[in-house]
Amino acid sequence: FRSWIPSFFGGSLVSFFCSGKVPERVSFKEIFNKIRKMSNWIYGGTGTLLSRRSALSVNSMKRKRRKMAAEEETHNLQIEFEWILHEEVHAVLKQLHTILVECARRFPVPLYDNEGKKQDKFVLTVPQDQLKCVVTLTGDAITHADISFKIQRQQQSHQNQRTSINQDSPWKLQQVQDAANHLQQAINHIDNVDENYTFKTSDEVLHVLGNILGALQRGRTSLVIPKKKSIDELMKSRNMKSLSPNLPEDLAISFYLQSHKLIFAVYQLTNIQGTMKFDSYQGECSVPWLNDVLVLFTVSLQLCQQLKDKISVFSQYKDFTVGSRSVSALSY
Repeated sequence: FRSWIPSFFGGSLVSFFCSGKVPERVSFKEIFNKIRKMSNWIYGGTGTLLSRRSALSVNSMKRKRRKMAAEEETHNLQIEFEWILHEEVHAVLKQLHTILVECARRFPVPLYDNEGKKQDKFVLTVPQDQLKCVVTLTGDAITHADISFKIQRQQQSHQNQRTSINQDSPWKLQQVQDAANHLQQAINHIDNVDENYTFKTSDEVLHVLGNILGALQRGRTSLVIPKKKSIDELMKSRNMKSLSPNLPEDLAISFYLQSHKLIFAVYQLTNIQGTMKFDSYQGECSVPWLNDVLVLFTVSLQLCQQLKDKISVFSQYKDFTVGSRSVSALSY
């Protein structure tokens, strides 16, 4: 006590506390002011011992509040997570199933109890009658076609070429069957999930959604992006044998789907100074059922992706599983 009083009150006050006598050069007012300062130093004031203790207490309270807020947020996320697994996942899968069955119904091939093969007739032309093709599309094959087009021969004017496709040897459109197969796979993935099954983790849901998304993406891609083939592959393809009469060796044709259109293309090989080149031109027409199918594919992909994105948010919480809440949390 005596070691710090001199520095605070002055050395002359030590004798005052020790002897009980007031030094002549220290007034009572001065003593009172110094005692008041000492009291402020002990019990409060800026930069004092008490203020430091108060600051520590406030920081501790802030930490507790932050911890409570984080626990409450985690608790609310857990509740939302369980609701999504129990309710929303099955609701979205049911909605997806309805859309995909409707999509299957639009396909012209037997698929998921639809009406089976449908027949449509299309006319594909280009200006100046350079190309004309009247096509009958039955299911995933061209069962009849009357084809005529003009080509340029060296040292000759335009030459007309005619050929046809008949029902005995149809031209297969593999894209239609591929897309139908992928659509069937997507529907099967949904059918394999029992409507009463309770998902327990986000990984379970992401696995199912990944399978559905993969099948839908492959199905849509089959219709939108045709597989590229070389001229040599086109000339040697099985479909070229469907033509009657056969075309000259320097000519090839191709039918394919691209987005909502059926496209007919003609390719002519030319030998210019030992270098093989080819010219091509094409006609196209819109196929109504293709447009409907692509719209339903796109809607299904968006719906499935939205649910996957939502589940992915919870997948970062590795301890989130059904029933992982505490007893107090389960009472909510």
